[in-house]
Amino acid sequence: MILLVLLSCLAFYLSVYWGVFGAIPSKAELKSKQNSTASEVYTADGVLIGRYFLQDRTNVKYEEISQDLIKALIATEDVRFYHHKGVDFRSLMRVLFKTLLLQDADAGGGSTLSQQLAKNLYSRKNFRYLSTPINKIREMIIANRLESLYSKEEILELYLNTVPMGGNIYGIERASEIFFNKKARSLNTEEAAVLVGMLKANTTYNPVRNPEKSKARRNAVLGQMEKYGYLPPATSDSLQNLPLRLNVKRRAAKIEMAAYFREQLRRELEIWCHSQHKEDGEPYNLYTDGLKIHTTIDSRIQKQAEKAVREQMSALQASFFTHWRGKNPWGNNFNVVKAAIHQSVRYKRLAETGKSWAEILEVFKKPVDMQVFTWNGSQKRRMSPLDSIRYYMRFLNTGMLSIEPGTGYIKAWVGGIDHQFYKYDHVLSKRQAGSTFKPIVYAAALEKGMNPCKLFENKRISYPQYENWSPQNASGTYEGKYSMKGALAHSVNTVSAQILLRTGIKPTIGLAHRMGIESEIPEVPSIALGTASMSLFELVSAYSIFANNGRALKPVYITSVTDAKNNVILKRAPTILKQAISSQNASVMIELLKGVIDEGSAADLRTKYGLGMEIAGKTGTTQNQADGWFIGITPDLITGVWVGGENPAVHFRSLELGQGARTALPVWARFMINLTRTEEYAGFRFSRFDGVSPELKALLNCPSFVPDEVVEEEKPKKESFFKRIFKKGFNLFKKKKKGEDEPAEPAAKQEAKNKK
Repeated sequence: MILLVLLSCLAFYLSVYWGVFGAIPSKAELKSKQNSTASEVYTADGVLIGRYFLQDRTNVKYEEISQDLIKALIATEDVRFYHHKGVDFRSLMRVLFKTLLLQDADAGGGSTLSQQLAKNLYSRKNFRYLSTPINKIREMIIANRLESLYSKEEILELYLNTVPMGGNIYGIERASEIFFNKKARSLNTEEAAVLVGMLKANTTYNPVRNPEKSKARRNAVLGQMEKYGYLPPATSDSLQNLPLRLNVKRRAAKIEMAAYFREQLRRELEIWCHSQHKEDGEPYNLYTDGLKIHTTIDSRIQKQAEKAVREQMSALQASFFTHWRGKNPWGNNFNVVKAAIHQSVRYKRLAETGKSWAEILEVFKKPVDMQVFTWNGSQKRRMSPLDSIRYYMRFLNTGMLSIEPGTGYIKAWVGGIDHQFYKYDHVLSKRQAGSTFKPIVYAAALEKGMNPCKLFENKRISYPQYENWSPQNASGTYEGKYSMKGALAHSVNTVSAQILLRTGIKPTIGLAHRMGIESEIPEVPSIALGTASMSLFELVSAYSIFANNGRALKPVYITSVTDAKNNVILKRAPTILKQAISSQNASVMIELLKGVIDEGSAADLRTKYGLGMEIAGKTGTTQNQADGWFIGITPDLITGVWVGGENPAVHFRSLELGQGARTALPVWARFMINLTRTEEYAGFRFSRFDGVSPELKALLNCPSFVPDEVVEEEKPKKESFFKRIFKKGFNLFKKKKKGEDEPAEPAAKQEAKNKK
C-alpha cells in the first residue's frame, strides 16, 4: 500500500516535470529571465517626473541593497537559505507534520526564497482540484533549476526585485523610495524590518494604511533577527520601542507634475518603441525595458506654470459661477449636454452592450457615489452621471505652453486644470484662433512688401466678391486711420481685413503653413479675424519665428532616450526647418507686437501687473467670448495661454469679462511674476530684445493712429496785449500832433455838423 502511494506520488511528480500540466521553464529561459523595469521620465534639470510600467519596479543590484534588509529577509522568510538547493526538505517535513498531524495553522508554508521567487516569476495557474499540489511541485522544480543557474546573491537580487509590495508596486527599491524616500542601500534596520514584514501580506501590513499592524509586524521581524543572531537583544528591544516613521511626501508631489505632458510623451514613445529593435530583434517595450527618457521640460518653470494655472483659474472660475448664478451657461439647449454624454466613457461602454438611448439615459439619471473635482481638492459626492456631466461643463479650462526661443525646447506644458478629471489636452486641442492669427496676416503683408507705416482707413466695408462680407470692430467705432502698429495693438478688424485682401488669402495661408500651422485653413477672408481653428501648440510654434530672426524651429521635448544599460538609442537636437520670413520682417513684427503691450489690448501687463521686461504679444477673443487667448514673447520664453469651456457654448456673456485680456492674459502674467520671483529666473525681469537698426527705426517712425481731419471756421486772430498798447500809444501821438485833445467824433456825427 505504501509502495503504491509512493509510486503514485512519483508518477504525479513526473507528469508535472514532463509538462503534462503545462511546460516547465527551461534552464535557458530561466538564464535569460529578466524582471520588467519601469521606464522613467526626467526633466532637463534632472528631476524624475514620471514612470511608465506594467509593474512599478526599479531593479537594483545585490550590492545596492542594505545588508540589514538581507538579514531581516533570511531571518524571517528562509533561515536555512544558505543550506539548501532550492527546496528545504527539513522545513517541508516540519510543516507537513505540524499542519497535518498537529493541526497547527501557524506552521507556515515551508516555501524557500527560491520557491517564492519561482512563484513571483511565473504566476500560479488554476488546475481545479489539483491546483495547490501541481503549483507547489512546479515551483520546487523551477527553484531547483534557479539554484543551479544563479548564485545565492543573485537569487536574493532576483527575489527582492520581484516581490509585490502592494498595489502595483514591485521590488524593494521602489518600496524603499515610496515609503521612506530613500534608496534600498540606505535603509536602516527598523525600516528594513517594516518592508520585510510586508512580504507576509502587503495590504494588511501596509505602513500607510495600517500603521499599528505594520509596527507589530516590524517588531516580529526584529524578534526573528534577534532569535537567529542577527541582532543583540538590547538592540532589538530598543528598536522595537521606536515609533513607526515614514516619509512618503515627495513622491506624491513628483507624480503630479506635468501629467498632460507625460501622457503625450507616452503616446509618442509607444509608437516609436514599436519601430525600434533591441539586439535580440524584439521591439522595445516602454513599460518593461527600463528606458530613461530625458526631456526639455524644466521642472522649475513647469512648477510655476502649474501654480499660475491654479491661482488664476480658481479665481476666474469663482467669477464665472457668480456670473451664471442660477442659470446654465448653455441655456436650455439639451443638445450641448447630449453631446457631452456621447463623449463620456460610461456612455460608450453602455452603448457597446447594445442599450438604446432611452435605456442609457435612465442609467445616467441614477445617483451613484463618485469623486468630483473642486478647486479645494476632490470631494466625494452622490449625484447622477447626468448631473455630473452638467457639473463639469460649468468649469472653464485652460492650456499653457512655454518654448525657449533659439532652441525650440519646450520648457512647460500644462494641458488643463486637472488631468485626473479632464483628460483632454488643451495644448493640442483645436479652437478658433481669434486675433492671435492676425500677426501671421501682418507678417504675410510685410513679406509682400507692404510698408508698415501705410495708413488704412478704419471704416466698415462690404466686399461684394465675398457675399457682401462686412467685418465689424468689437469696439463698434469706425473713425481715423491706423498704421500696422496701431491696428494690431488695438485689434482693429476692419484694417486686418484690408491688409489680408491686399496681400492675398492664398499667400497668407501659405505663410501660416511655413510657420508651423498644420491645421487646415479655409480660403475665406474671415481668417483675417481668426475664424480658422488651430492648436495652442501650433500658434506658439509659429510665434517663435518672430523671436528667431524669421527662422522656423521644430519644437522639441525629448533630448535623448537610453536603454537599461545606458546606451543612447535616441538623440534629438534643435532643428532649423527653413527661413519662414526675412530677418528684418521678424524684427518689424516684434516691434509691432510690442505695441500691443505698450499701448494696446495687453497694457495690463504694465499697468496692473507691473511687468518690466520687454514683451511682444497678442491677445485674442473669438465670437461670443468662447475662446480667450494670449501669446507673449519675451527674450527668454515664448508662452501661450488659452482659456475657455470644454464646449464653446460655455462662455461669459460680456466681452468685458470674457475677452482674452481678462481670461488668458492674467494666467500668463501670474506665470511670469511667479517665475521671476525665483532665484534661478530673477534675471528674466530685466531681459531686453536685441536693439533695432537705425534704418528699421526710420521705417517704423510713424504714428499708430491719425484722427479724421476737423475743418473749423477761421476766426480773427486776437491781438496781443503789447500790440494793443503800442497801437493805442501811436494813435494818441497822432492826435496830439494834429492839435486834437479829444478823440475824433464818429463820421456820422461830423457829417451832421458840416450840414449845419
